[in-house]
Amino acid sequence: MDIIFILQLFIIFSMIAIGGRYGSIGLGVSGGLGMCILVLVFGMQPASLPVNVVFIILSVITCVSVLQSAGGLDLLVKIAERALKKKPQAIVFIGPLITSTFTIFCGTTYVAFSVYPVIAEVAAQAKIRPERPLSVSVIAAGIAVVASPMSAATAGMVAILAASGVGLVQILVVIMPAFLIGVMCACLSVFKRGKELEQDEEFKRKIMAGEYQFLAPEIQETKQKIDPKVKRALIIFSLGILTIIFFGTFTNLLPHYKLVSGEIERLSTPNLIQMIMLATACLIMLFARIPANKLTEASVFKSGLIGVVGVFGIAWMTGTFFEAYKPLFSDSLSHVVRDYPYLFGLALFAFSMVIFSPSATVAALMPLGVSLGIPPHILVVLYPCVSGDFIVPGANQIACVAFDRTGTTKIGKFVINHSYLRPGFALIIGAVVSAYFISQIVF
Repeated sequence: MDIIFILQLFIIFSMIAIGGRYGSIGLGVSGGLGMCILVLVFGMQPASLPVNVVFIILSVITCVSVLQSAGGLDLLVKIAERALKKKPQAIVFIGPLITSTFTIFCGTTYVAFSVYPVIAEVAAQAKIRPERPLSVSVIAAGIAVVASPMSAATAGMVAILAASGVGLVQILVVIMPAFLIGVMCACLSVFKRGKELEQDEEFKRKIMAGEYQFLAPEIQETKQKIDPKVKRALIIFSLGILTIIFFGTFTNLLPHYKLVSGEIERLSTPNLIQMIMLATACLIMLFARIPANKLTEASVFKSGLIGVVGVFGIAWMTGTFFEAYKPLFSDSLSHVVRDYPYLFGLALFAFSMVIFSPSATVAALMPLGVSLGIPPHILVVLYPCVSGDFIVPGANQIACVAFDRTGTTKIGKFVINHSYLRPGFALIIGAVVSAYFISQIVF
């Protein structure tokens, strides 16, 4: 291992560290700076752009943002609020199922953010320690991207594993039930966590000092008539997702084309997702009669574009580095991953801790896993390991500490000793172990 390799590796980690401080846009532009140094200074050949991943993300966030403009996301939040208030005693299980369903349905954790304050207040009203449902709900919503057919991370997995003959449906058949089992493990891990709310010292202090008041009037359910156009938008969006899953299952129904070489090639899954999502967005726009000026106001589109920049920059930089040293990595790691392929999961988890992005982790490391000869079904099993970004508290975790007015949800003195660690580890371990056994049946 020469000094040039060490220097280039140092540049990669430096760019990741710099970008990680500024979020997805920071990762994207720092990846661009890293590319300039690797290519212009060290003369590396640029890797292929992650075109499929970027265009899938763009088409999905376009569709979800049109749904938001039609009021579909607001309707989802209202439905969730009703479910939470009907069974407050079961909120430790209902909360994470609702927030993760939002992420699975829309491919982004953005929608679930609106439900966190409701979870905190409903739990407190039911005299349940809010830390329990709130911590696991945030974790479930964040890790649910691996079980979503709409997420950027799954788009990356589909694009990377397509050449290995593994498609969207095979990934979901393994990961979706494994994720749900993982959620149940996480719920059980916090079900009796800490003291009961009325026995918590901090909560009693706040009550005595008059710093806490219940907000019962604010969380009472109000019945409002649902606009038929919003219902239509949500139905069309659901049909779009089902269409993708249907054609992903029955691939023989997809169009086939004869190439110049004489080979027959069918429509690829990435192209299918891109087409269906854009078509679904168009149908929502027409049948929900969305005013033209509202189409550019959706906040989901802005947050999604930020994610695109992050994936674009960091994946291009790491792809260039790994391609340049592909023989070295293959020679030095092939015997390890051949004998202990599941150790690759530790690399995925550690990398995602640093760059705070499951999709960027997929784009950066999964191609390396393929090139090292790790079987595709093992990469699918290890897919949940790309969600280690909960270790260092992010925006959702920090915000939910503020949402819990009882003070039970905490960020520790050492930052990483926070309320989200236990459910995070329980969910990922439960999901990976479950995925291993399910994969034995599917593959």
